[in-house]
Amino acid sequence: MLYDFSDVPQTTRDSIPVDKMYLFNSFPDKLLGIEQDAKTKKGKYFGVTTGILYFTPSKGSGVNLCPMAKIAKCEGPCLNTAGRGAMSSVQVSRLRKTLFYLQYRNEFKALLRKELDRLLRKASKANMLPACRLNGTSDIRWEQIIPDIMVEYQKKGVVFYDYTKIPNRDVSNVEGYDLTFSYSGVPEFQPYVHKAVVNNSRMAVVFRTEGIIPEEFMGMEVVNGDQHDIRFQEPQGVVSALKAKGKAKQDVSGFVVD
Repeated sequence: MLYDFSDVPQTTRDSIPVDKMYLFNSFPDKLLGIEQDAKTKKGKYFGVTTGILYFTPSKGSGVNLCPMAKIAKCEGPCLNTAGRGAMSSVQVSRLRKTLFYLQYRNEFKALLRKELDRLLRKASKANMLPACRLNGTSDIRWEQIIPDIMVEYQKKGVVFYDYTKIPNRDVSNVEGYDLTFSYSGVPEFQPYVHKAVVNNSRMAVVFRTEGIIPEEFMGMEVVNGDQHDIRFQEPQGVVSALKAKGKAKQDVSGFVVD
């Protein structure tokens, strides 16, 4: 195989279907899902074409790509289910992309450039704004990993944005990289929430309540975050309300707000 599995947890290895193991003998030919999920598809109604990169989150690959996941208790309600039962084709694809990123960084960067070019072409053809979210299911400080690529493609018109649970990320070297702080209500995470509030950060909050969302949360104006995923068009200092989906509906850790 092309990839070193020595650090991958045994539970993750055991969950890979035997008939999917052949995928780990090659590099992925694509990284970004462009308008392939229900949330980002809504962006086209607002003139935005979005590409998202999905990895295996938290420690599922053997390397923790979500450094705040344990303290924020978002590992359980995460939409990804790698390591629990048999992996789906989507989860296998995410693991391969993760190992590709971790073990073949130069090749990863080269493919990412091609993918950003593909995003630009697709957006241009549709006369829309190209946007890219590199942390679909991770929380990597991309401003430290690929600042050159981000700045290069910003100049070409790509808007980079992400959600993060890291309140003190310095993205000054990639001016225009838009971040939305991801809230968790667990007590241990409140010092980080406080920092985000003090910094007047835009905050994504997952609510369990169906239908009506509150007008205010923690003294901040609340907007409907489920209408689209274009967080960078929302002002800082507001709460983007998201409805609990999938396993998050049963979460009782405090990550989801009742």
